[in-house]
Amino acid sequence: MNGTIARLLRPWFLGCACLFAQPNLATAQTNWPQFRGPQSVGVSTNDHLPEVWSATNNVAWKSDLPGRSWSSPIVWGDHVFVTAVVNTGDSEQPKKGLYFGGDRPEPPKTAHQWKVYDLDLTTGRVRWEKTVFRGAPATSIHLKSSYGAETPVTDGERVYALFGSVGIFALTLDGQEVWSQKLEPRKTRYGWGSATSPVLHDGKLIVVNDNDEKAELVAYAAKTGKELWRADRDEKSNWATPFVWENGTRTELITPGTQAIRSYDLNGQLLWTLKGMSSIAIPTPFAGDGLLFVTSGYVGDKFRPFYAIRPGANGDISLAAGATNNASVAWSDPIGGPYNPTPLYYEGRIYVLFDRGLVTCRDARTGRIFYDRERLPNGFAFTASPWAAGGRIYCLNEDGICFVLRAGEKFELLRTNPLASDDMCMATPALTGDRLLIRTAARIYCVRSPGTQPAR
Repeated sequence: MNGTIARLLRPWFLGCACLFAQPNLATAQTNWPQFRGPQSVGVSTNDHLPEVWSATNNVAWKSDLPGRSWSSPIVWGDHVFVTAVVNTGDSEQPKKGLYFGGDRPEPPKTAHQWKVYDLDLTTGRVRWEKTVFRGAPATSIHLKSSYGAETPVTDGERVYALFGSVGIFALTLDGQEVWSQKLEPRKTRYGWGSATSPVLHDGKLIVVNDNDEKAELVAYAAKTGKELWRADRDEKSNWATPFVWENGTRTELITPGTQAIRSYDLNGQLLWTLKGMSSIAIPTPFAGDGLLFVTSGYVGDKFRPFYAIRPGANGDISLAAGATNNASVAWSDPIGGPYNPTPLYYEGRIYVLFDRGLVTCRDARTGRIFYDRERLPNGFAFTASPWAAGGRIYCLNEDGICFVLRAGEKFELLRTNPLASDDMCMATPALTGDRLLIRTAARIYCVRSPGTQPAR
């Protein structure tokens, strides 16, 4: 194929790739373009995803990365994109688990480097690294967080990296900057920083910026970075990534918040609200069995709701006092929500992983509980969201131990897989083909069972 024809056909190939990547869950076997993968469900259809591993067993490769970042890896073809922020001075090391005393109201004065990396999926070799910003941070973060907490997103043509109060950076797949948008530094609750990841839909890059000064929802043209629309939000700081809900009625943009769950159309117009959330919203919404699931569960609150919402809602759909359902809310549970991990929909069931190592399984359509708060052995401190493949549920704790459960109505622990002692884990892994990519504080592991077919 000569160069002219290749250039003409390249947009067509990319368009086909995006077409198949977005609506078809089966592409979880290859591309993993955003936080929790295609459709943000955290599920792979590849039955050969590894079930057993350690820091040395079934490891295809591992690559150390400088700095600290809790963003997840994303994958397009044989490209693994990750972000990292490197402190050129000394960094205070976080502790594991839930604890008070992690507030750091003053930002560090040392110079930092905000970076995007491209790793080869087959070898782990760094193809390129791009420093998109240098300087001292303008805002603070929680000791346990990082300045690179947001997961990037890609459409197969560009990779988009959001860094809190620094900016948004769009790069080609070979690391050339296409456009950037500076973001104004804004105060967050207790100085905890930002962590909400961007999403892509229909050529729009959508960013939720909930903070304590001016919360807003903004859409940019993915190709050029031009601002398309901006919607003010009656919110303070939250850390929930938005969700594009494509249902049989319409496409909606779902944004959890402390004041309310809100749904917008793709032009930023408000469709409906549902009031009644815990004081901090972190888990990402998701869908299954024709329902939308939204939750929040700050551990210090008595009210930690879990909602299942029907399509087609309009206006205020909040529940009446004491009610658990109405015309738009199929079912709810006032104490069913986790704090950090996003729950998982898999084969008609919802799996809720709580931060302190408890697991609940319930029927997605009715909310009926199959088992409730079963404890994982020595499973203290979970931040990463669970994922599923091959009839198994995976739960990774902050110590780098992954608990593998059999999917189903009974709680059954199949095995535990530990990593190295220095592998603090807060990022949600990526699933691509028969490979599992686990990002820790120090490195990225590519886990793969022996004898499987080469990744495409």
